[in-house]
Amino acid sequence: MTRRQSSSSLEEERLNAPDEGGIAPWRRWGPYVSDRSWGTVREDYSPDGDAWNFLPHDLARSKAYRWGEDGIAGICDRYQLLVFAMAFWNGRDPILKERLFGLNPGEGNHGEDVKEYYFYLDNTPTHSYMRMLYKYPQAEFPYSKLIDENRRRDGGGPEFELLDTGVFDGDRYFDIFIEYAKAGPEDICIRIEAFNRGPEESTLHLLPHLWFRNHWAWSDPPGPEPVLRAVAPGPSGLHIIEADSESVNPLKNLQFDYRIGRMRLYAPPGGELLFTGNETNAERVFGWGHHSRSAYVKDAFHRYLINGENCVDPALSGTKACLHYTRAIPGGGSTVLSLRLTSEHSSVDGSPLAFVDSVIRDRKADADEFYAAIHPPNSSAEVRMIQRQAFAGLFWNKQAYLFDVERWLDGDNPASPPPSSRKLLRNSHWRHLNSMRVFTMPDKWEFPWFASWDLAFHCVSLALVDLRYAKQSLWVLLFEQFQHVNGQIPAYEWEFSDLNPPVQAWAVWRIYLTEKRRRGAGDREFLEKCFHKLLMNFAWWVNKVDREGLNVFEGGFLGLDNIAVVDRSMKLPDGGVLDQSDATGWMGFFCLHMMRIALELARFNGVYEGLATKFFQHFIGIGAAMKKMGGREYQLWDDDDGYFYDVLRYPDGAFRKFKVRSLVGLIPMFAVESLRESDLKHLSHFPVDVNWFIRNRPDLVGSACYTETRGGERHHILSIVDRQQLSRILRRLLDPDEFLSPYGVRSLSKFHDEHPFRFAGSQVRYSPAEAGEKIKGGNSNWRGPLWFPTSYLIIESLVKFSDAFGPEFALPAPGGDGSTLTLRDMAAEIARRMISIFRNDSGGRRPIFGSAEKFQKDPHWHDHLFFSEYFHGDSGAGLGASHQTGWTALVANLIDEW
Repeated sequence: MTRRQSSSSLEEERLNAPDEGGIAPWRRWGPYVSDRSWGTVREDYSPDGDAWNFLPHDLARSKAYRWGEDGIAGICDRYQLLVFAMAFWNGRDPILKERLFGLNPGEGNHGEDVKEYYFYLDNTPTHSYMRMLYKYPQAEFPYSKLIDENRRRDGGGPEFELLDTGVFDGDRYFDIFIEYAKAGPEDICIRIEAFNRGPEESTLHLLPHLWFRNHWAWSDPPGPEPVLRAVAPGPSGLHIIEADSESVNPLKNLQFDYRIGRMRLYAPPGGELLFTGNETNAERVFGWGHHSRSAYVKDAFHRYLINGENCVDPALSGTKACLHYTRAIPGGGSTVLSLRLTSEHSSVDGSPLAFVDSVIRDRKADADEFYAAIHPPNSSAEVRMIQRQAFAGLFWNKQAYLFDVERWLDGDNPASPPPSSRKLLRNSHWRHLNSMRVFTMPDKWEFPWFASWDLAFHCVSLALVDLRYAKQSLWVLLFEQFQHVNGQIPAYEWEFSDLNPPVQAWAVWRIYLTEKRRRGAGDREFLEKCFHKLLMNFAWWVNKVDREGLNVFEGGFLGLDNIAVVDRSMKLPDGGVLDQSDATGWMGFFCLHMMRIALELARFNGVYEGLATKFFQHFIGIGAAMKKMGGREYQLWDDDDGYFYDVLRYPDGAFRKFKVRSLVGLIPMFAVESLRESDLKHLSHFPVDVNWFIRNRPDLVGSACYTETRGGERHHILSIVDRQQLSRILRRLLDPDEFLSPYGVRSLSKFHDEHPFRFAGSQVRYSPAEAGEKIKGGNSNWRGPLWFPTSYLIIESLVKFSDAFGPEFALPAPGGDGSTLTLRDMAAEIARRMISIFRNDSGGRRPIFGSAEKFQKDPHWHDHLFFSEYFHGDSGAGLGASHQTGWTALVANLIDEW
């Protein structure tokens, strides 16, 4: 199997290959399997909407999923008809390890939390090469201990983690590396190598699983079923499982006939073939008196192996199959299991497994070649490792997100509908939402559903390595099957109607510029079609969230959970209305990016000049509103404190400022752009409109547009924040006793550690890690921790202010040594601090690992990175979801840019 030579990398050639039947060939198979499908809204058919308890972890092995599968290191085809994943057993656990375990919000100390150690080490955009690591204890997995201790802590103190249980003491665990490499688009070589890190021999059961997603059992009568069957042993006694779905097309609403045809899994001799049906064990799930559709059900392998039951199909056929290998691994030794999953159209010679190692080696070399062109020149090996693992996490977090809301609300079978109450619980006016897309999820265990503002940040990072997929992903939420007819963009599965910050226009513009810089021209068709849909979304915000038409916006919690003293997504008592600095700031941010897009489109079509003017004027109105408030006696800017605050306003005209110094008051900084008149000369109307507005509406313009002449050229600086306000805000931002952490920007000023803000029996106090107050969901942690998405936008804003105000704008540097920092210096310093979370410090410790000595000192742990949801405000330790590479992958952008 020789490697071809090319001027571009082989992975780039695969990326640019034309689609076949609507699907890029090398993307047909990938890691599109969720890490968790139990406890999700999609699988919740309860009368009360309690998704976590309707289908908990304990029932996940027994109940067939309706909308999507889960597994460990799972891969599947584009529409998840056929799934491959690994399962393990150490001979002691009470549960076959088919899926990752974690706690639900009622069990966790600080909300839902996965309690496993796994790491996404490598992946390419087409998934031609993938590698991950799962760490499996040799002792009985401490399920009960994890639940009981976290419940006992009742939201106080840190999470009780798997390492804290002592189950990894003495290194008695297995490091299981799982690698996939494609010999062709539908020819996948699989290599599992398990290392015994302990001192004594220990037995590991390896169970590669192959199964069909259950798409047949939900209608009456049921649809046709695919079949898995054992085939007569191949050369050298190889085991062969054939997957036959040739006569099945469950995706009837597609414009093309999608089938995967016949595929075969080749495996070495010495395994035990087991078959069952991917069917619900109705007796166990629903109780006595209920009967399963089949005698052979989903949890058969667990019961066969753990309980010794005779419950597998002796006919060696079904819709779920596995091979059971038992390997005794000496202390310090390892064992290897090689397999191959391939379509009938792939060329398979007399020794199907002979080339597994060479294919893996070649695809790994392809990945090295591809990423060598991505990493910044002269970057260190450590920085390259950080960036590459960030990209790996983005790609491993891909998931086939299958969800038809109308069918979910009404049920598949009219004779057995869901409880009628479910139509009143959530998402009832999102019946049009019908997803059969592959998305990059925030975290496939803790957040295995798309989130609209998370996805925007994902795409900005993805654009560095896979522009095509980044554009497709961002467009999906604007597509008719997602965006509501009223213009709203769905937020996330738990409540599509919630509001996430309007960052899509920014992401569209960033991706367009990324392509323009790299290829010499941007994708104007992509920019234009997104702009049209974003116009609808902007109108929705203006009509829905600006209730009084004064350009002051509410917006609710806007993704910041418990950052305020009240739940901003709930109605306030006594008819109160909360005028929000962040909502209004976000809308200014939205306006300016819509103006930028319109100006770019106007280069090719003058019609867009009028829309650029519209957004310019709307932005001026927002800036004026934040300071004039429609003629009221207050504004969101507080001149005494030099900060923006939310204001609670009552019907009788009384008001109260919520003097909480948080990200809420920094977000108005995001709304900044500068226009050089020389860059507008090619336009006919927009410069005239701007100058007319400046001359004739000085009452408004003076609050959001500042015209300066530098180097003989006029600049129009569009910003909610003027020079004086910026200076005062940045003095707080650069103060280590307020926002500036050694590792980035805190979400709440440290000032509130000793000066909590109190209102109506509640308070906001600085909490650098998990907060005790759970205002919005289980994970409410915006009262001090560091968050990458907002910090990234702060850095970008500082760069834009530098372009606007010039290099002479400087402030005293933190530390009091008398030096000063320009705005670009400040941006670089914050970026450096954020990157340092992942890097070894002078003592060889990575801040992200905090006080976890196993990670800090053990070479088998130290270079395997988490990309946490957020980080400790003082120490930089990773907190929350451990694989939220979605937006924490922005560290890859920081490495690229700084």
